[in-house]
Amino acid sequence: MQSRFQADRRLTVRMGATLFLLGLLYVAFVAALIVLLKSWVLVVVIAAALLGAQYWFSDRIALYAMRGRVVEREEFPQLHGVVDRLCAMADMPKPAVAVSDMDMPNAFATGRNPDHAVLCVTTGLLRRLEPDELEGVLAHELSHVAHKDVAVITVASFLGVIAGLIVRFAFYSQLFGGGRRDQNTAIVFMAVMTVSAAVYAISFLLIRALSRYRELAADRAAALLTGRPSALASALTKVTGDIARIPTKDLRTAQAFNAFYFTPALGAEPGVQRLFSTHPSLEQRLDQLARISGELGEAPRPGKAG
Repeated sequence: MQSRFQADRRLTVRMGATLFLLGLLYVAFVAALIVLLKSWVLVVVIAAALLGAQYWFSDRIALYAMRGRVVEREEFPQLHGVVDRLCAMADMPKPAVAVSDMDMPNAFATGRNPDHAVLCVTTGLLRRLEPDELEGVLAHELSHVAHKDVAVITVASFLGVIAGLIVRFAFYSQLFGGGRRDQNTAIVFMAVMTVSAAVYAISFLLIRALSRYRELAADRAAALLTGRPSALASALTKVTGDIARIPTKDLRTAQAFNAFYFTPALGAEPGVQRLFSTHPSLEQRLDQLARISGELGEAPRPGKAG
């Protein structure tokens, strides 16, 4: 079913190209592991099992990691009301609604398709945003579900996750078990580690290139659906500023899921992390929303900063 969120052909092309390139990389990665480990059954079975788990259980994994839980309308009637209204406007199925008891103001959507999606917000976000700002954030997350880029990012991130795990496994195996292995085994492990590190680096860059564009696409789709780009801009400014004031040690767990968040969980001084961010800069996002506001002839938000 096609939703009323504005279609974005460039996003569709980028998603297709990213999946194609990562698919080629995945095949080459599996082939290299088979050659190095000399056991195609083991490699294929493990890779297939992990890919299946990533695809089918990504929503549960993300909720568990971020301490989120699905909530009923009786617990959060206003939140459910906003989601109901937006889904009716967008003509799309309503996802499960979840809340994470975290002070970090943020939101994310996950799930393999619009019929099996979860929209999660933190209590920190609910406390900080005005109703129209919250509507803008939720519309942004729902657009990810409608455009199916949540599923694409979930599948795309699989290869990097596997490569990263293999690098760690190979490293610790050599570190703690090197004395019990012969030279040939050590060479194989180093080769596996090198191939995995290269695959991780390539997938890392491909995913971030797609992720930055999809955030701009979601901002635009949300602004056009609600007709209030200034409310979304205000939410962006407020959330980004508040996250910057949260101690970095409190953000470390959240940073693993940056690609799914409304805005990245970066500390006050991100430094070089900015170059590899999963999101475009705040300035880019606000500039785009200002242009959309001009296109729509939106009146300024009375009494609101940002």
